[in-house]
Amino acid sequence: MGKVTGFKEIERKDEAYKPVKERVEHYKEFTVPLNEKEISDQGSRCMDCGIPFCHSGCPLGNLIPDFNHMVHQGEWQRASWILHSTNNFPEFTGRLCPAPCEKACVLGIIDSPISIENIEKNIVERAFKEGWIKPIIPKTRTGKSVAVVGSGPAGLATAQQLNRAGHTVTVFERDDAIGGLLRYGIPNFKMEKEIIDRRVDILKAEGITFKVNVNVGVNYDVEELKAFDAVVLCGGATERRSLPTLGIESDGVVQAMDFLTQQTKVVFGKKVKDQVLATDKNVIVIGGGDTGSDCVGTSNRQGAKSVINFEIMPKPPISRSESTPWPFWPLQLKTSSSHEEGVERNWLINTKEFVKDEEGKLTALKTVQVEWKIVPGERPQLIEIEGTEKTWPCELALLALGFTGPESTLANKLGLECDARSNYKAVYGKYQTNVPNIFAAGDMRRGQSLIVWAISEGREAARQVDIYLMGKSDLPTKGNGDILSA
Repeated sequence: MGKVTGFKEIERKDEAYKPVKERVEHYKEFTVPLNEKEISDQGSRCMDCGIPFCHSGCPLGNLIPDFNHMVHQGEWQRASWILHSTNNFPEFTGRLCPAPCEKACVLGIIDSPISIENIEKNIVERAFKEGWIKPIIPKTRTGKSVAVVGSGPAGLATAQQLNRAGHTVTVFERDDAIGGLLRYGIPNFKMEKEIIDRRVDILKAEGITFKVNVNVGVNYDVEELKAFDAVVLCGGATERRSLPTLGIESDGVVQAMDFLTQQTKVVFGKKVKDQVLATDKNVIVIGGGDTGSDCVGTSNRQGAKSVINFEIMPKPPISRSESTPWPFWPLQLKTSSSHEEGVERNWLINTKEFVKDEEGKLTALKTVQVEWKIVPGERPQLIEIEGTEKTWPCELALLALGFTGPESTLANKLGLECDARSNYKAVYGKYQTNVPNIFAAGDMRRGQSLIVWAISEGREAARQVDIYLMGKSDLPTKGNGDILSA
């Protein structure tokens, strides 16, 4: 694929970022796109490897060498058709996916991998610009109805696939706008929400009904779901982790997702009562993942006095660890654009106490350095290092600790079984719960994961629902493509 000697002649080139001083003044996306020739050159680096491991790295099984080749040839519309044949929403993954495909790229063994994610983003943006992405309305309807609960990537993928099979699909969202975590949980500077809106407009035109401010099991009786022939639960994993730490109740200890959601709502002119702000405060973000990074970027935009990040795990190596060889997802230090905007990062540190004043307001954090004791066959033990106690001034501590699993409300009211991790029990490959006409997909079934996994699960679950309803399905399986998705 691409140019036979392209990977030898052309170096990887990524999008640039606008200067830090400029971009922290707003909440818009701040990437500087490559031009068409530069993107074509990046596509030509794809090296026609005998076995393209990027396929196995991608949960969607995207046909990556194929669309790389089309971009190299200037066949952008064909590239869009190939890309959409396996991925309903490449505009989401092209911005937000950590790109496991790139970590599995064969070229990555000896050189920088193909810039697959950026090529994907440019393909879909070109497709929207040229008007190639149009509503695809099914020619016939099956007479079957499906309720999809949750409008994140899993729910949207499920809905689009089932609608294309001819079923009548209604999507329920408890928030006031479609998108799930993408809508308010992901900062606007990582993905502007017009990106969601234009795709939802396509889905509406295809015949999907969306209902917002509908919290199934709370302000919508679960008994009403019986009117549907099948139900797919895609509500996500939204139970947030906390810490069993003294002073956790202090005024100023805030869950990261609350902090991020409030700011994104304010960006769109929505009223937020008692918004938590980092302005002129010493901010400590506890948790080193993507959500922690988003808190760093948002705190800097709000004008924090200082921003510090704590991580209880060791600092990852700069290059791929020997414990995670190619093509596995690498243990490797990740420095995000938000980190580059200003943060002091600390590893192997544990918070021992949130210190508050007489009014209950957070004033400081007490910490201790730790190490992990590894004994083969046993769980790792966290050991505190004597004499490393420290007090950090802090008026806002953001808990970016991830999620423990989905909320139990629907499972309890629908009589669904859950697994040991509280996820809704639905066997992979079938996605069917213990109630035959109720299915589950995405984070609600597998636990907190990636957007690309959510889309994959949504597509796969839709096929199983179609089989349940019709006895067979023409919807595609992973990586097989879908001619309807052009």
